[in-house]
Amino acid sequence: MNKRNAIKILEDCKGDNKEIREALETAIKCLKGQQNKGTPNKTNCKNKGAAGERELSSKLKEYGYDCRRGQQYCGANGDADVLGLEGIHIECKRVEHLNIYDAISQAKADAKAGEIPAVFHRKNNCEWLVTMTLDDWIKLYKEDK
Repeated sequence: MNKRNAIKILEDCKGDNKEIREALETAIKCLKGQQNKGTPNKTNCKNKGAAGERELSSKLKEYGYDCRRGQQYCGANGDADVLGLEGIHIECKRVEHLNIYDAISQAKADAKAGEIPAVFHRKNNCEWLVTMTLDDWIKLYKEDK
């Protein structure tokens, strides 16, 4: 099968599932050679994300929390990126340009009942930040009082 036929087959596929559609779009971009034109390579992004999850786990261990990287398989299983903070669903983002609202939406969608969704994120040469909704922050703050 040549590259043109592969692109045609992928473009004709209609997925009902959001993850399937995104995977197909990524495959089409890769086959068309668009993946490396002004956008980072997906493999490099995945590696940076995995490294960010390991880095965050280590950082949380420095604070005394027994954290580890979640079991990520294609990023589609809904597990937290980092496990070990009871009651918190951690979405870890290690990127230079972050759409925080998209990240919060992802954390909300993946959080299990009773978990507070939070996005832990940082850029190169910057400190870790945590973003959550104001309502969730107030819940945490009131619990401490």
